[in-house]
Amino acid sequence: MSKDNLFDIAIIGGGISACVFASTHIKNGFNGRIAIIENGRNLGGRSSTRISFSNYGWQLNHGAPNFNIINSKNNLLLENFIQELLHSNIIQSDTSELSQLYDEPKDKNILNSLFYYGKNYKSRSSMSDLSKKIISINNFRNQIEYFFENLIVKLNYQDNSWILTSKNGNKFRTKFLVCSSNLLLHKRSLDIFKVNQIPLRKAIPINQDKTIDKIIHLLYKQDYIQRLTFLIYTKSDYCYKDKYEKDYRYFLLNGCLEERFKFERIIFQNQINEKLGLVIHTKNKDFIDDFFNSNNEEKFKKNVIVKFNRIFDLHPHINKLRDYQDFSIMRWRASQPTGSQIPENLQICKNYNIAFCGDWFDYEGFGRIEGSILSALILSNKINSLV
Repeated sequence: MSKDNLFDIAIIGGGISACVFASTHIKNGFNGRIAIIENGRNLGGRSSTRISFSNYGWQLNHGAPNFNIINSKNNLLLENFIQELLHSNIIQSDTSELSQLYDEPKDKNILNSLFYYGKNYKSRSSMSDLSKKIISINNFRNQIEYFFENLIVKLNYQDNSWILTSKNGNKFRTKFLVCSSNLLLHKRSLDIFKVNQIPLRKAIPINQDKTIDKIIHLLYKQDYIQRLTFLIYTKSDYCYKDKYEKDYRYFLLNGCLEERFKFERIIFQNQINEKLGLVIHTKNKDFIDDFFNSNNEEKFKKNVIVKFNRIFDLHPHINKLRDYQDFSIMRWRASQPTGSQIPENLQICKNYNIAFCGDWFDYEGFGRIEGSILSALILSNKINSLV
């Protein structure tokens, strides 16, 4: 193994939580080498941006286009971090229009999505750039190195260090390991990797460490809301009926309408090429299964357009979509965690030099960016004495 692949800290996953942890830990005085190992082609995780190589000028935030902070407990770590991002002109308040769609007036209810309570913020550029800029705040000495398109599938702990093996055969050795994704601890890894034992369980057998045993046991009770995202690149003649000019326009479907049309939310995004991008999210299991079982993707896409037009048939501001420039489908490996929340006292396993962060912990913001940020900030403070 090359010395170039020996690190003081390796972080598996390149989402918001990983980037906040790496940046904050350097700010707190860490001087060593940090590797961020990510399966995708860029940073961001579920808050990513699809840059189209075949369609110039398109950048669609296909995961979370913005994020909200509730912070009902007035956590100073979180408050100071958000203020730092604001003062650095990395984020700004998101005042985009948010509307709920419903069938009948009697079905209208107060917007109750946890993704829009509190204060809403957006990146001043793209959501993928948000992750990069969070790191750039403190990575002045280039301590952080990136390894994209590396899906870690195997873990070994020997001689007080971790050896990580990716699907394409690359190996990394690190003194301390941080998992910002829980894939290597979660039961879904059995299907994704086609193995008969969870990778972390194989690395640390049962009854070797109480912390590891507890976290794996609790994760058996934690599921994920699977999502499919449709990215529609419209033609130059498609526009709003009114003169709306803000970056985004959000439409949430209420329960009855979501059940009928299978869409969870529809987000319009203004592009630098002056066109409108559409991002449609669905979490309806039957609809997602229909897609994976379909042998005619074009027919499936036409069905999506039909549903879209029926939803906005009589809307005063949204035109029907007659044609489009391009249409792609984002297949998420996993999405928002749901169910069992992992207690914060299980974030660190001192015996095996491994720690965890992400929106899957029992912090305010479980399943949201707020939870990802908060868990990373707290973890950095916790492990100062260990790393």
